[in-house]
Amino acid sequence: MRISKRAQYGLRAMVFLAKNYRQGKIASVKTISKKEGIPFEFLEKIVLQFEKAKLVKGKKGVSGGYILSKSPKKINANDVVSVLEKSKKTVDCSFCGRKTKCATKDVWSKLNKALSNTLKSITLAELI
Repeated sequence: MRISKRAQYGLRAMVFLAKNYRQGKIASVKTISKKEGIPFEFLEKIVLQFEKAKLVKGKKGVSGGYILSKSPKKINANDVVSVLEKSKKTVDCSFCGRKTKCATKDVWSKLNKALSNTLKSITLAELI
């Protein structure tokens, strides 16, 4: 499985917001873009997805921006990646005609579980 740039940038942006969370600092998309080296237009779309998923709260206005909607201890990497990736599966066996008699399906199933468990085990607080 290849994690998309969208998910990579999204996780970096969320870690940036996590660093500011304790002080209650709001960060604009422009600031995050500049500090993290993420293309502004791309990041704008990502942050809107986070807002829709209620991972961040937005504040409008001149001093507006974004802040995490809850503690970095309560947001894990899986929460972030799930918003941005259509599927986190390495191999999707659900459409395969051989799924009932496939000798390798257990490999892919274990790999999918390991990936999911790893993402769930890492909070934003651990990344700051």
